[in-house]
Amino acid sequence: MMRGLYSAASGMTAQQTNLDIIANNLANVNTTGFKRSRADFQDLLYQTLSAAGSTTGVDSKVPTGIQIGLGVRTASVQKIFNQGEYKITNNSLDIAIEGDGFFQLNTPKGVAYTRDGAFKRDDAGNMVNSDGYALTSSVTIDTDAVSVNIGPDGSVSMVKPDSTIKAAGQIKLVRFSNPAGLISIGHNLYIKSAASGDAVEGEAGTNGLGSIAQNTLEMSNVSVVEEMVSMIVAQRAYETNSKAIQAADEMLSMANQLRR
Repeated sequence: MMRGLYSAASGMTAQQTNLDIIANNLANVNTTGFKRSRADFQDLLYQTLSAAGSTTGVDSKVPTGIQIGLGVRTASVQKIFNQGEYKITNNSLDIAIEGDGFFQLNTPKGVAYTRDGAFKRDDAGNMVNSDGYALTSSVTIDTDAVSVNIGPDGSVSMVKPDSTIKAAGQIKLVRFSNPAGLISIGHNLYIKSAASGDAVEGEAGTNGLGSIAQNTLEMSNVSVVEEMVSMIVAQRAYETNSKAIQAADEMLSMANQLRR
């Protein structure tokens, strides 16, 4: 009976973790380029009371055996990198990746990667994100530029006051063999890990990399309806595990009162 108490307690702990992840997904439903997370669970060790295949007599064996599980644990929290919806912004420095790939940014912690394409122009004409981190690609927009054009291949050009067109640089993208292995560091940024593999840089639209869409932002890939359903399931599972603990406690109480 004590096994039941601990197994149910591990179930409550797992569902609490599950709810934490769902809550973070819902909190970032309007975060540009955000990718939802999903908790994966594994069952724990099993206590074998009777081994399957053990003999019980001449030419007879136990067909199934007896194993009692000891609960559940959180095995991993995985980022789901499927495409989010697109939002037309009509801002020339808003860009989205249509397909696979990440933008590269220079940060105090080294090179970081993002799907957030809400860029601005700093006082030096560099394309930077909301935290002021510049693209690793050399892109410089003159202060007197009338307009900026960003092609599907990441080429950046600008129109000068005299209507001449001048190249401003090239935005390169990178991809990973296992993007789910990237480490989230907040601020819509990721850094590589041993699990993600090395970044493979290339021109947008080539070698499996997506193309770039100007005047567009990729929104979060969180589905509110799906997360709400997951939240209800987690809540009911938590409640059911608490009922199992209550039932085990009542059975122990009955056992303790046998002498009376």
